Amino acid sequence: MSKRLVMIGLDSATPNLSFGRFAADMPILTSLRARSAWGSLRSVVPPITVPAWACMMSGRTPGDLGVYGFRNRSGYDYSSLAFATARDITAPRLWDTLSAAGQRSVVLGVPGTYPPSPINGCMVSCFMAPSTSAGYTYPPGLRDELERLTGGYTLDVQDFRSNDLDRIARDIFDMSEQRFQIARHLMATQEWNFFGFVDMGPDRLHHAFWRYCDPQHPRYEPGNAYRKIFQNYYRALDQHIGQLLENVPDDAAVMVVSDHGAQPMLGGVCVNEWLRQEGLLVLAAEPDGPTALSKAQVDWARTTAWAEGGYYGRIYLNVAGREPMGTVSPRDYDRTVDEIAAALRALPDEHGAAMGTRAMRPDEVYPQVTGIPPDLIVYFGDLRYRALATLGLGQGLYSADNDTGPDHANHAEDGLVLLHGTGHRPGQRDGLSIYDIRPTLDEFFGLSPQPGTALSGQAGKLIV
Repeated sequence: MSKRLVMIGLDSATPNLSFGRFAADMPILTSLRARSAWGSLRSVVPPITVPAWACMMSGRTPGDLGVYGFRNRSGYDYSSLAFATARDITAPRLWDTLSAAGQRSVVLGVPGTYPPSPINGCMVSCFMAPSTSAGYTYPPGLRDELERLTGGYTLDVQDFRSNDLDRIARDIFDMSEQRFQIARHLMATQEWNFFGFVDMGPDRLHHAFWRYCDPQHPRYEPGNAYRKIFQNYYRALDQHIGQLLENVPDDAAVMVVSDHGAQPMLGGVCVNEWLRQEGLLVLAAEPDGPTALSKAQVDWARTTAWAEGGYYGRIYLNVAGREPMGTVSPRDYDRTVDEIAAALRALPDEHGAAMGTRAMRPDEVYPQVTGIPPDLIVYFGDLRYRALATLGLGQGLYSADNDTGPDHANHAEDGLVLLHGTGHRPGQRDGLSIYDIRPTLDEFFGLSPQPGTALSGQAGKLIV
């Protein structure tokens, strides 16, 4: 008989919460962990939902995929940033390989699956779908079935970076409940060897409510109205997991996995303002209030570098012969990159203390680099600070607030994994990474190892 496996994906699930602080509030997950191989799971560089899930399911690095975040340069000009879609992921993911082998998959809400692709089975694409009016399922008729089942399918929590916290809280709880409801329905009504789904609820919870629940967050307020929302959510999530496990066939293995973790966001570094301060980014006119770089009057003929922001920073050099008005000679490229990286690493925090910023060249991180990568990947404060690309915030180099709406958590490099029902020895495993997942699943399903994986994962780390 063909083997079967259920993957419960929890975006942003964090070991020190699910396996630590809230372990007693999650007795079902904790009991399952006691019977599983489990551990922290090191994410990709950068630890971002897109590309992390695609890397997990393909065994490839962001450098292999040419996908370095939600938005990627599509040309060597100053404005071509395009959202990554499923069309950008050309490496075969697990369900593609299973389809070629005649095995069936159900894929629900896994990031990086819009637009949906034909597979041997069915697919409900991810939160990147523009709306439920778009074709977000394969086969297309599955959309009507889901709409009837739910009364309105939820792709994501809308506007989760806002001050409408009561509404956001309801939407997070409701979305997770619906995602698990649909998972139970598809598990019972579809044939499958691989059943994989992702709930975005933990990620949205962390970003919206971290400062209200973590006494170590610099903006925590004792006695606030949302101080127990983490605990209440994790209790509800554990019940959803338990209801799903009751529907998992006895012969199926179970994996619970996340793409990255989370941690308190201590603030933000205005990276383009820093570049201006260093004389590397030159404006022809001062911005009139908060201004996106794309709307600023940049003097490109005098600019050495610019940045895009987010959970991590991306520095791009203005290279002669590459960018339209490049100023950095190719022979000076390496020296310029190294000087900027050294200056970023030396940048102190807002109190003058060492920040611990990491600045990495893609060719030092990935064995293969494709697409148009950043010239530097920057983790401000080792991801404890967000990179703020907006100009004209009027707060110097540092800000307590995010520039794209309220957000009080940043990503952390360690997610989590547990694997049950493969005949392995239970217990904690050390040194696991996202790149171990695809080899483990290939071995479980009897698939040939994938050629061309740039960072070799090891199935034996989990299945021993």
